[in-house]
Amino acid sequence: MRAQKFFTELHAKLSPEQMEEYHKAVFMNMEGGFAQSVRDEYYHGVLKHMGENAHIGGGVRIVNPQFISLGDNTQIHNNCTLIANSEKGITLDDGARLKHGVYLDTEVAATGYIRIGKRVYIGAGCCLHGHEGLEIGDDCLLAQNITITPYSHSFDNPAKIIYSQGGIQKKIVIGRDCYLGMNVCIVCTAENIGEGAVVGAGSVVVRSIPPLAIAVGVPAKVLRYRGQIKPDKSKEN
Repeated sequence: MRAQKFFTELHAKLSPEQMEEYHKAVFMNMEGGFAQSVRDEYYHGVLKHMGENAHIGGGVRIVNPQFISLGDNTQIHNNCTLIANSEKGITLDDGARLKHGVYLDTEVAATGYIRIGKRVYIGAGCCLHGHEGLEIGDDCLLAQNITITPYSHSFDNPAKIIYSQGGIQKKIVIGRDCYLGMNVCIVCTAENIGEGAVVGAGSVVVRSIPPLAIAVGVPAKVLRYRGQIKPDKSKEN
């Protein structure tokens, strides 16, 4: 059957440029230590900066690597996507980690950027955008499947399709040592998450959260502050 030799025959017809792309695809997706070392060597030559002991996994998609900087000991796990549309780009400081399938996109060519601080952990499946800038402070912990989208579409005119009505976009800053639980959603009206704040799993953050606050719910509301004594519910009633 011709199907048994279909790809073999195609391989024989590749031009030198196509052959290079073929081998690139193999090594960029291949498992094992040798492929890892090949990727590390390649990215050292194309990224704006790649620090010591920084590693990039297989299946990672990077757009405009010349605008992306990785500090020492950074880790980008398999199947992540980094899209740097502006010269401000994407920066991962020393020790930052992106787990499986994290998506980072600066979106806007003129203003967008993402800066991730030292030792930040971003869990699998997080989707983070930086239309006017997204800054995440040192030692933050983001659990799985968190969405940060600092853009909101306008939709007041029913005579126009929503996409054509534009919207608003804002910078979002997350202070150091914050903890965001699984499936948290942060929208553009939540401009600041204060230093040391905690946001419970599944919460939707629509306004700024003060430092050291513990906020939960849809929309997220402050329950108490870290360091405060928890109320003794056994004494109620």
